[in-house]
Amino acid sequence: MIRIACPLLLALLCSLGPWPRNLVRGDDAENDTAGLTTIPAAVETDSATAKYPDAEPAPAPDTEKMLADLQKRLEHLEQGKVPASASSSSPARDIPTDRWNVRLGGHVQLDYINWAAADPAIGGNPGPQDYFEFRRLRLVADGVGYESCDFRLQMTLEPETVGESLGKATSPDVKDAYFSVNEIPGLGRFRIGNFFVPFGLEQVTNDTNNVFLERSIPTQGIFTPDREVGVALYNSTDDQSVSWSTGAFFDGINDTLKERIDDNQGLRLSGRLTWTPIFENDGSTVLHTGVGLLYTEDQDDSIRFRARPQIREGPRLLDSGTLSADGFTVGNLELAAVMGSVALQSEAYLATLNGGQPGSAGGWYAHASWFVTGEHRIYERFGQHGPQFGRNKPSRNLSVRSETLAPGAVELKSRYSTLLLDQFDRGAYHDVTTGVNWYWNDRTRLMFDWIHPVTSQDAVFGGVTADLLALRFDFNW
Repeated sequence: MIRIACPLLLALLCSLGPWPRNLVRGDDAENDTAGLTTIPAAVETDSATAKYPDAEPAPAPDTEKMLADLQKRLEHLEQGKVPASASSSSPARDIPTDRWNVRLGGHVQLDYINWAAADPAIGGNPGPQDYFEFRRLRLVADGVGYESCDFRLQMTLEPETVGESLGKATSPDVKDAYFSVNEIPGLGRFRIGNFFVPFGLEQVTNDTNNVFLERSIPTQGIFTPDREVGVALYNSTDDQSVSWSTGAFFDGINDTLKERIDDNQGLRLSGRLTWTPIFENDGSTVLHTGVGLLYTEDQDDSIRFRARPQIREGPRLLDSGTLSADGFTVGNLELAAVMGSVALQSEAYLATLNGGQPGSAGGWYAHASWFVTGEHRIYERFGQHGPQFGRNKPSRNLSVRSETLAPGAVELKSRYSTLLLDQFDRGAYHDVTTGVNWYWNDRTRLMFDWIHPVTSQDAVFGGVTADLLALRFDFNW
């Protein structure tokens, strides 16, 4: 019906006479990680036509070209060939064929961390001190266009990353800076730039969509790399139940310097394979499984595994020290389930050193969450970084007006995670975190975590415990 009606409507409009030259089409399609404001295309005006009635009229449009373009865009919409979300409220994006649609957005997180109790043996610089910080303060530009392409540029403006004093020259960190070509026959999506290494579930899920303030102990910069400079391929079956991705990256290019002058750049190779055997009820019933492999040829032949108590600042409770090795290999298992308002997620890691000091390290986490208000976690079968969790949406946004009073969404959560360095005689670190998230809308939430770390006797400060209270206000646009 769409294919018949649109050409007829186009022919009718053309028969009425030339179209105004300032007719510009908007696009309100949703992006994967930030709600963004469309920058409209430049509008041309014909001043002669506008001022003088005797001027030559604008030439009639090339209807055949416009019709072909319209049909091509209809095919994209009907086939839905864009990263798929579990939510039926996220329609396929209408991607232009001859220009960019660019959107601007941002992300702000305000954190306050309180060490409610800490063993006197815990030291470090800084030690167990309360603090406030802008955990994330970022600006984002996203674009889609030219039929099958997209890009993202995300810069971080957190004060500690752009300079330590007002008199010092500053430079923002580069987070995402990538370009993608989608729908390549036989290959799927090709990406080049600075972006998440395709490895693991929690790591590639955007921080605005993860359940806790920080990722789990073994995930956060321990066994899973952050963003790196490289290339990657992503693809899936037609029904998106099976997906695979692989990439090759330099090892640890500094986000601020954005360069490395060295004959040895290091190397990371990654692979990820996922299977979603169950995806029902518009994504409210999901079973996700996955396996991954990461090989790192270290740039300076120096390996180190260390962890803080799942906060950004503070003493590291577990530290392997510098390990002499050419690199390491990490294996990973993923498991996640959505059962209505209850969600479960877990991953396990095992890392083995290569070409030097022998030994291995491991860790795992498991967490559960429950939407008291009845919502469910949003699962994306093939998002921007492959299978990942998406943006949660309250059934009713928070409203304090008497005629539309609504509470938003409330999510209870609990997690256990661990990091094991026993083979290096550096001990073990176990952590229990529990708390609550209050979603005012799909882009604003208040988060609270109670964090209880426990270390073994051969850890950095011996066998110690602590209790931390962490509060975050998180909003993006």
